[in-house]
Amino acid sequence: MAAPKLKMRLGDLLVHEHIVSNEQLMQALNSQKTTGRKLGDTLIDLGYLSERQLLEFLAQQLDVPFLDISQKRISTDVAALLPEVHARRLRALIIEDQGESVVIGMSDPADLNGLDQLEAMLAPKRIKLAVVMESQLFEAFDSLYRRTADIESFASQLEEEYDQSSEFDLSSSFEDEGGDATVGKLLQSIFEDAVQMRASDIHIEPDEHQLRIRQRIDGVLQENLLKENRIATAMVLRLKLMAGLDISEKRLPQDGRFNLKIKGHNIDVRMSTMPVQHGESVVMRLLDQTAGILTFDETGMPADLIKRLRHQITRPHGMVLVTGPTGSGKTTTLYAALSELNQASTKIITAEDPVEYRLPRINQVQINNKIDLTFSSILRTALRQDPDIIMVGEMRDHETVEIGLRGALTGHLVLSTLHTNDAITSALRLTDMGAAGFLVGSALRAIIAQRLVRRVCDNCDEDYQLDEQELFWLTNLVGDKAKTTQYRQGKGCQSCQYTGYKGRIGVFELLELNQPMMQALKKEDSEEFTKQANAHSGFRPLAQAAFDYAAQGIISVEEVLRLVETVDVSG
Repeated sequence: MAAPKLKMRLGDLLVHEHIVSNEQLMQALNSQKTTGRKLGDTLIDLGYLSERQLLEFLAQQLDVPFLDISQKRISTDVAALLPEVHARRLRALIIEDQGESVVIGMSDPADLNGLDQLEAMLAPKRIKLAVVMESQLFEAFDSLYRRTADIESFASQLEEEYDQSSEFDLSSSFEDEGGDATVGKLLQSIFEDAVQMRASDIHIEPDEHQLRIRQRIDGVLQENLLKENRIATAMVLRLKLMAGLDISEKRLPQDGRFNLKIKGHNIDVRMSTMPVQHGESVVMRLLDQTAGILTFDETGMPADLIKRLRHQITRPHGMVLVTGPTGSGKTTTLYAALSELNQASTKIITAEDPVEYRLPRINQVQINNKIDLTFSSILRTALRQDPDIIMVGEMRDHETVEIGLRGALTGHLVLSTLHTNDAITSALRLTDMGAAGFLVGSALRAIIAQRLVRRVCDNCDEDYQLDEQELFWLTNLVGDKAKTTQYRQGKGCQSCQYTGYKGRIGVFELLELNQPMMQALKKEDSEEFTKQANAHSGFRPLAQAAFDYAAQGIISVEEVLRLVETVDVSG
């Protein structure tokens, strides 16, 4: 194709069409001299126009179409006609293969050098150019250029090597020079795909006739099946070496951790092995250290709840609990609290299993049951270390609870977690674990319960009408406003892997104990405590908080009902 050309310089065109003023253009040109960025990017950075405005204008001037690909189904085979390395470098994506020609989306259609390179790489096919937003391009790259084909290829190659020899070079991680071994390349591809898809966990599960590799994305497992089930042994051995585990021990579970650098991300991998019928199952939790620790504002916590929680964690003494099932984001909330409390004037000691993020100035202790370094033993010692704040990773037993409560009564702020479903049952759980009622009622100050729910994909969200059963459940939950609320649901698109969901947000309930609640706990009167908690004006249960998100179109009705199933809404 003949490369499209602008008839005037971009800045002059934008001023001529009254999209930006001459003063704004001059300011952008001055800023460009300092940053070295393109003029269009500089104008967007300064807020003088949006990316969409700029690209629609360019498309009009160059007489090429502007395409919104967020909801367009693009074939992975078609995208693969242009290798990923060139697609990302040139900011170009093949959207459609029309036989003798291909439709290519570019975020900078005026990049003549890039167009020349594309024509050379794709010859003899002709290029039909379209303009696409850069943000949509990057989302499509991550979605379309997955490592599935590489994983299958390396698995097949490893199977062939397994047939030829039962010995593998397993002495190095795949980041070392010896990492050219096929097993290393296979694991590299698995980790790259997981990081690209923002997976929180990787599961490697050998079966009788196949090997399952599953990724937990937005809280839901997605599966990839490999027929080469015999390669699981080599993969597990390499991972054990990387985690410093005993490679000869296959009959007992083992836990370890190691660090990786994948696609510019520093990943801390927590690994657990377990013997199963057809080998060893491996689960790896991926912690992206590059992303850093979230603040309260970044968790999605409502502003009024943040204000109340900040008041509770800045009190000089007392116990604050964070509760919820595994994977509900409790640790994230605790670390957000610690990062706010971490000051030169404050001594903080933590007992964790494991230590997930390393924090400066904070004395973090790793649990080690093999040498009797338990939560309770660390807590006893910590109280003799002149702390202001103590964080206990989890209240697991009577002794830890007892020491924590007494610490909260003797001038310390104690933060910890419990595996319970909601805030009300958390307070009662402490007495069930053997703690005296007067201790719980005197020391406990606040409990925050939470869940992580999936966000509706904002690229493909649409109006949603309740069915009869959903209307019945929601009416029981929030009354008649369930009938008048407009709901949203994602229909599925390229951006969200056709799930209708993209990303997660926290749902929270905060119970601040008042005198009637404390008195009920001291008397170990669970019915009175529950009654007083539900009557508290500042208490809004998890299910109702989730409905608030649904009413705003942030989450779907399906997610509200999924949460309701896990909590007691009868009170």
